[in-house]
Amino acid sequence: MKFEFFKYHGTGNDFIILDNREHLYDNLTTTQVKNLCDRHFGIGADGLMMLGKKNGYDFEMIYYNSDGNESSMCGNGGRCLVKFASHRGIFKSSYRFIAIDGEHNAEIDSNGIVSLQMKNVDKVAYHNSYTVIDTGSPHFVKFASEVENIDVVATGQEIRYGREFEPNGINVNFVESIGEDSIFVRTYERGVEDETLSCGTGVTASALLSAHNENGFNTVLVKTPGGHLSVEFNKLNDQQFEDIWLCGPAEFVFSGTIEVN
Repeated sequence: MKFEFFKYHGTGNDFIILDNREHLYDNLTTTQVKNLCDRHFGIGADGLMMLGKKNGYDFEMIYYNSDGNESSMCGNGGRCLVKFASHRGIFKSSYRFIAIDGEHNAEIDSNGIVSLQMKNVDKVAYHNSYTVIDTGSPHFVKFASEVENIDVVATGQEIRYGREFEPNGINVNFVESIGEDSIFVRTYERGVEDETLSCGTGVTASALLSAHNENGFNTVLVKTPGGHLSVEFNKLNDQQFEDIWLCGPAEFVFSGTIEVN
């Protein structure tokens, strides 16, 4: 069977996107998704998304990690899917779509920057040397110096597969403050099982924990290996954050067809 696919990236976090509004790809298997995402024998991507129909919403987001399994929320993926929906003729001043973690709103500005509203956070687990927070996906966040020199894959794997986070594991972020309201983030993503150039939910988690205003509106600028993002939010207290927006570019890369067995 031939598939028509589209490739997008959000600050280097790259995705294969399929337009499944006519249910052409409902029977895609875990093995097929994994093969499509393979960087040597397939198209290559951190994940695969489907644009679907859902009553009451502009569209539905279905997301799979590169290991072929359906995953929790992907922030950069959501932003890319909004841009894809626009390119496929869904023109809105603001978008409302449904994903695995619930409803999301989004906007595209005149410069093509996509802003995605993330889920509110009402629980944070603070530990001596790290913090655990769920921003649509669960994240381990550790602040450190010289993050550029950390072996993110080796250290991330050790934490991700640690006994404390069984059975599902966790995404792992290393965060360095590089200014009053700026941070540098590197992320090991479960499901990809590698460092990605950027992780939207990880960037969001790291930014919330880097609030420079103890209460009220915050904007945190985030540098990742793949580019720059920003996170805007209201901090109510150390446990509660609301009106959270992940903002940054989402770019079309190429499209084509591929034979899938």
